[in-house]
Amino acid sequence: MIRFGSCLKSLTVDIVTALRPIPNRVHTMAQPEFKPGFRLSKLDVGVLVFGTIGAVAAWPLVWWIGFVIAFVVAHFFLFCNVVRMARPLELIWAATFVMLAGATVMFETPGWTVAITGSLVVTALCVCVEMRKPSYHGIAWRRLNPMLPQWWNDHVARKSSPSN
Repeated sequence: MIRFGSCLKSLTVDIVTALRPIPNRVHTMAQPEFKPGFRLSKLDVGVLVFGTIGAVAAWPLVWWIGFVIAFVVAHFFLFCNVVRMARPLELIWAATFVMLAGATVMFETPGWTVAITGSLVVTALCVCVEMRKPSYHGIAWRRLNPMLPQWWNDHVARKSSPSN
């Protein structure tokens, strides 16, 4: 019991020491960069490549597993790289797809046609909602949201400035 207490005390001291600010160091958040439009990172390419390989490999074994992988990876690309969708809308789509696809796999209802159609309807709704926001910063943002630079300055740049 004594060892446990001394270990706990040592751990507490280590945590407090780690959380203590470093003297003479200015703690500011980095200014986020204004980079709207289509984006593609090395991680995104990796997800696309490995997702495609997984879908192609799984399709001959159990077609719907290959389809689900491809469908989810395609939506990842659309939401994260093309539309640059906000997280809550991504989660609405994901919950819808998981419920419909999960019910189809487990209970064979509502069926793949309904699951796919329903998911695509939710995709279209989420994309439309995102593109109508004043914060829309995905593909074609200059045409769809020409006031984005002003919105960015008012909502993002101002919040992260050192004076706040």
